[in-house]
Amino acid sequence: MNVSIFGLGYVGCVGAACAARLGHHVIGNDISENKVRLISEGKPTIIEKEIDELMREGHEKGLIEATTDSRYAVLHSDLSFIVVGTPSTKEGHLNLTYVHNVAREIGEALRDKDTFHAVAIRSTVLPGTNREVGRIIAEASGKTVGRDFAVVSNPEFLREGTAVQDYLHPPLTLIGTDSEQAEAMFREFYKDIPGEFISTDIDVAEIMKYVNNTYHALKIVFGNEIGNICKALDIDSHKVMEIFCKDTQLNISPYYFKPGFAYGGSCLPKDSKALRTLAHDCYIDAPVIQAIDQSNQIQKKNALEIIESKGCSRIGILGLAFKAGTDDLRCSPIVDVAEELLGKGYDLKIYDRNVHISQLTGTNADFITAKLPHLHEIITDDLDAVAGASDVLVIANREKEFEELPEKYPHKVIIDLVRQYASLDYEGHYEGISWKNINQNPAQETEISMDRRRTDF
Repeated sequence: MNVSIFGLGYVGCVGAACAARLGHHVIGNDISENKVRLISEGKPTIIEKEIDELMREGHEKGLIEATTDSRYAVLHSDLSFIVVGTPSTKEGHLNLTYVHNVAREIGEALRDKDTFHAVAIRSTVLPGTNREVGRIIAEASGKTVGRDFAVVSNPEFLREGTAVQDYLHPPLTLIGTDSEQAEAMFREFYKDIPGEFISTDIDVAEIMKYVNNTYHALKIVFGNEIGNICKALDIDSHKVMEIFCKDTQLNISPYYFKPGFAYGGSCLPKDSKALRTLAHDCYIDAPVIQAIDQSNQIQKKNALEIIESKGCSRIGILGLAFKAGTDDLRCSPIVDVAEELLGKGYDLKIYDRNVHISQLTGTNADFITAKLPHLHEIITDDLDAVAGASDVLVIANREKEFEELPEKYPHKVIIDLVRQYASLDYEGHYEGISWKNINQNPAQETEISMDRRRTDF
């Protein structure tokens, strides 16, 4: 394929060399005449392992050229990569001036092009940038996005020092697009790259780099805080974390990474509190570990605010145990929400087929006595009784029996804390605690009939 790369800095230089290695013809573009000269001579603009050889190889095969003429680059390519810098402002926002300037130059060049052109944003940008770049190109070119050209989000995940290998052997290749034609072009471009090719929503692709890097930063800080605690106790922190990383079923795995409701149960609250106390007793400042419980409390507050925002007094909670398939009520986060709702005078009903009041003993009984002493009056194992008597249904445990709720009880308000549904065409109102836009039915936009207003004191 013929591709143009706008920006010959770190990512652009690696991209040019690696694209040539894949057999594509590359036109590099930059406002810096020195960078253009280096690329034109088959030399990289950066210091990076393996880059010299790849650049020289591409140049000798006639697969790499460079120019300061953006119009030439666009007219002689089918696919353009935007890889210019996005520096942070002093307030922490991104400066997108370079991205917008390149988009305008590409748009002006497209005025004289009759064939479809794909533009990939490779620079690290926030959600919404793709849409703005599309608007700028359309305005400058007089052409229509989606028909004459497409803007694709194609974030890079390169590490300095291993960037060439990261490009040629990634765990996955990600694009965000709503254009089938553009997707086909990118599948062709990356066809010789191993790893899964993922085409997803544009805004999902736009946010992934920030999610990845923030998690990487979190891992480093978490490891350091554990290390500081271990050092104070004369424990070998590297042995601790080496064993920690051997657990690929829970610790290093997709488990626990699904957005949803707060955690609860007998172990997580107790043990994380114990570690926080241990750090405090050792005079170790561990702000990330200290903030875990605070963040968990915020998620409970979020659930309560969503429920109250519906303005309905009759609330049905579906699932009281801390997770599905158990009757354990200890530190169940939904119990805290139920306690708040009762205290505010809501008409509350609870369904949980695993929790039998007559069989509550030991810790469960003590916990409920302290939290919900009148639980026997509001809980039942009759799902239809709770659903029928409630205007708002709060799904707190993911259960197969809840799958038919939208069909059996249309026009209810459903608040989903556990992602019970992947997508919906539901006549009532639906809201997820950490996601939205999965209910495509127009009835979602109708006004909810409220019988109470939230009052803050």
